[in-house]
Amino acid sequence: MTDDVKNRIDSIVKDNDIVLFMKGTALFPQCGFSSRAIAILDHLGVPFETVDVLADQDIRQGIKEYSDWPTIPQLYVKGEFVGGSDIMMEMFESGELKELVGADA
Repeated sequence: MTDDVKNRIDSIVKDNDIVLFMKGTALFPQCGFSSRAIAILDHLGVPFETVDVLADQDIRQGIKEYSDWPTIPQLYVKGEFVGGSDIMMEMFESGELKELVGADA
């Protein structure tokens, strides 16, 4: 990963309280895992940003190296890597994700 790509990802992660790197957009997810991640965040009712990794090959590859996590989607909360859709689902079911994101849901 180039320094430019790392800096771009760093900026996205640090400038947004909640950001989901995903395939597609919030309105049109391009994979089931991304769709599930969006559904979880929508249910929590918190504002979040998304990054469509399909629109930027450098980000798509770079985010995997950045997090040392091989799959997409990837959720970051307050600058920290949380995990993918399976981890999000487990945390959602336990109430841990709601607490982490400060949701009222």
